[in-house]
Amino acid sequence: MHAYRSHTCAELNTAHVGQTVRLSGWVHRVRDHGGVLFLDLRDHYGITQVLADPDSPAFADIETVRAEWVIRIDGEVKARADDLVNPRLPTGAIEVYARAVEVLGAAEELPLPVFGELDYPEETRLRYRFLDLRRERLHANIVLRSKVISSLRSRMTGQGFMEFQTPILTASSPEGARDFLVPSRLHPGKFYALPQAPQQFKQLVMVAGFDRYFQIAPCFRDEDPRADRSPGEFYQLDIEMSFVEQEDVFQAIEPVMRGVFEEFAPERAHGEGKWPVTATFPRIPYAESMLKYGSDKPDLRNPIEMQVVSEHFAGSGFKIFARILEGEGTEIRAIPAPKGGSRAFCDRMNSWAQKEGLPGMGYIFWRDEGGATVGAGPLAKNLGPERTEAIRAQLGLGAGDAAFFLGGRPADFIDVAGKARNVIWAELQPDEAWKEEFRFCWIVDFPMYERDEETGALDFSHNPFSMPQGGLEALETMDPLEIKGYQYDIVCNGVELSSGAIRNHRPEIMYKAFEITGKSRDFVDEHFGGMISAFRYGAPPHGGIAPGVDRIVMLLAGAENIREVIMFPMNQRAEDLMMQAPSEATNEQLRELGLRLLPRE
Repeated sequence: MHAYRSHTCAELNTAHVGQTVRLSGWVHRVRDHGGVLFLDLRDHYGITQVLADPDSPAFADIETVRAEWVIRIDGEVKARADDLVNPRLPTGAIEVYARAVEVLGAAEELPLPVFGELDYPEETRLRYRFLDLRRERLHANIVLRSKVISSLRSRMTGQGFMEFQTPILTASSPEGARDFLVPSRLHPGKFYALPQAPQQFKQLVMVAGFDRYFQIAPCFRDEDPRADRSPGEFYQLDIEMSFVEQEDVFQAIEPVMRGVFEEFAPERAHGEGKWPVTATFPRIPYAESMLKYGSDKPDLRNPIEMQVVSEHFAGSGFKIFARILEGEGTEIRAIPAPKGGSRAFCDRMNSWAQKEGLPGMGYIFWRDEGGATVGAGPLAKNLGPERTEAIRAQLGLGAGDAAFFLGGRPADFIDVAGKARNVIWAELQPDEAWKEEFRFCWIVDFPMYERDEETGALDFSHNPFSMPQGGLEALETMDPLEIKGYQYDIVCNGVELSSGAIRNHRPEIMYKAFEITGKSRDFVDEHFGGMISAFRYGAPPHGGIAPGVDRIVMLLAGAENIREVIMFPMNQRAEDLMMQAPSEATNEQLRELGLRLLPRE
């Protein structure tokens, strides 16, 4: 027999009854039932119940073991009585009668329990991540991650993509975040950078004549963490294709994303079957998304769409909004609230808006009065019945419904409007069944440029390597703020999974695109010299995208925080508490690198 196990802890069933087996794993818990000891033995695969009565030669040894000790059990497989079968376990119809036990690794008192899913401070969980990973939910998340990555690879190669690895030590590149710099010992005073993304390399792969590239790529960005973004590093399904237009990229990626989400979708808690996945991914222009949803990352499970209702307030008796509309670039937007037609709900949402930093939200709610649908509330009183009815008709609302209103320059209120849309919908649902689906969309036609509100300078709003719609002619003849790029995002349930673009592969267009932001040819040559040089030797039209692996798994696992699907994440301060990183370099290391640390100011 094998030194440690003949079977795993998820393998045994009634077909093994009567056999002598050997199991190894962790002591999940021990229970004493009137002098009979029951031990749940756990390994990576599952749990098997072990029992020992006073007649068992292993009884005395099992009395001494504690939670999370690693032990080996020899014993005989027995069938459980019908009323003791546990249908929740694959091994629930059997148990192992212990005849021998060996302690392979004793455990000290635990800093956090493995049995159960008690809520422990994140700092403790990250310091003892190897224990945290033994817990059922987190262990399952990491297994899911492995399966998702395997599925992604299989689906990509099935479409003719080839996986190539690109360098980790490379040159610094201004791509919107801070680089992690690595000092060079052989070239004192010079630094490598860890790649924020393999952007330039994957484009060079296309120039080199490879047609369809992908990579499960590590990316490194020195930026602050968020719930959906890990500090330091993350992984993405990096993709690039030659001789393609925007729609070709969509057609290649949609089956991959749909297939993975269908394969690993969780079971519905409010009905039979798995969470459904959108059959088609609608294409929503950026401007339309910002108007209807107040976000370029819309959650389409929420059907509420905002509308501009300025015409109903211009010159009206509601003086606050009427005066707002006298300003340049201002408008009034309405957020419909089906079934939200009560003063209590409207007042509650108004208070919510004030907590978000706005003076409040105007509202109208409609009720049935003698068979007529009549608007109510202070705003309706000031507007008058004719304008109130016109708003109701435009929004398609009826008795029992409400609408909320925000006014001013859209840039000043759009973020709160987008949040309000989601809060309103969630508040009005009787349960959370509406959440149990995956709704994808593409956001397209992003503006190529944006203006910095403080400096007034123009900058790229998305990816500087993107091809402008209209090419060189658009750059030379159009208002830069009117130019759109062949840029796109893929969004699921309000989470941006990826950005992508058809690339700018012609040097003269790239020089002009950067010139509009005030960057010279010398700047482009200095920062993107390798790529701009390659483009002079015959570059194919190409484009790509890079869905975030961490975010994909986070959605599939139903996790609220991305650290729940990363094996060894950092904390909010970008520290690895388990490995004590970052750490100080020794004087010898600094001397080798030709570095000297200055005191912080």
